[in-house]
Amino acid sequence: MQKNQPIGILDSGLGGLTVVKEIIKQLPNERLIYVGDTARCPYGPRSAEEVREFTLEIVNFLLKQNVKSIVIACNTATAYALNAVRDHVKIPVIGVIRPGSIAAVRTSLQGRIGVIGTVGTIGSGAYQDSLRELTAGELNANGPITPHVVCLACPTLVPLVEEEHLYSEKEKQKIVEEALAPLKGKELDSLILGCTHYPLITEYIQKTVGEEIKLISSAEETAKQLAAILADLGMLNDEENNSDISVAGSENQYYTTGDANLFKQVGERWLDAEIAVKHIELTQLNGQGEI
Repeated sequence: MQKNQPIGILDSGLGGLTVVKEIIKQLPNERLIYVGDTARCPYGPRSAEEVREFTLEIVNFLLKQNVKSIVIACNTATAYALNAVRDHVKIPVIGVIRPGSIAAVRTSLQGRIGVIGTVGTIGSGAYQDSLRELTAGELNANGPITPHVVCLACPTLVPLVEEEHLYSEKEKQKIVEEALAPLKGKELDSLILGCTHYPLITEYIQKTVGEEIKLISSAEETAKQLAAILADLGMLNDEENNSDISVAGSENQYYTTGDANLFKQVGERWLDAEIAVKHIELTQLNGQGEI
């Protein structure tokens, strides 16, 4: 394995770009290959078996691109497929649920933590288990806390992100308010955005829950864990990027199973860089076609 091999990142659609942005920030010398399975998005309502199947298809594609590690930048895929992927490959594989949980426990002052995510992520119990497993006293600077966790499935939010061009600002805010209405009165001090799509609509979420609730994205902690793992293995790329163009656009590769133009439009706005996006057919992922 060579230091200059790329890092593979996968998601059910556009949401994983929030993780891409943080990896670019923390690891600017690394090359990334991103696959967004927009054609089959969202993963949340799908069965665990389907999600594992789709995830492994994308992993196999990334392995063909000679990646040195894989980031599952999708909470539902992390919940249902992380262990299966780790059993399937010999390179480091990172999910986003544990990093998000760590960030929340470190941030929460009273341990009143909310989690919003897809039906699949919330139904899997992965965040509940992760938060219970963490020793809050070792992570939180304010002393031991016993997390009180409130979880809410928000099935309308991923379609809102993936098809944001269809909605006005007023409609977006209304959809978010309706989705988060059950959190009213729960007295939370932090809220885990348990879907990598959700940071793309942070402004609407924050306005709905109020400024007193800290929003937690797993992206920053995921990038930190990735950096630590690659450093331990001596696999951090130390070849500096000398291009005048942002690495987001000049070096990285972006693939989608859906509309490449729409992906490019949202991706460039979020990453603040020009990117090239290639469309791949589902048959190319499941082995019936060649890349």
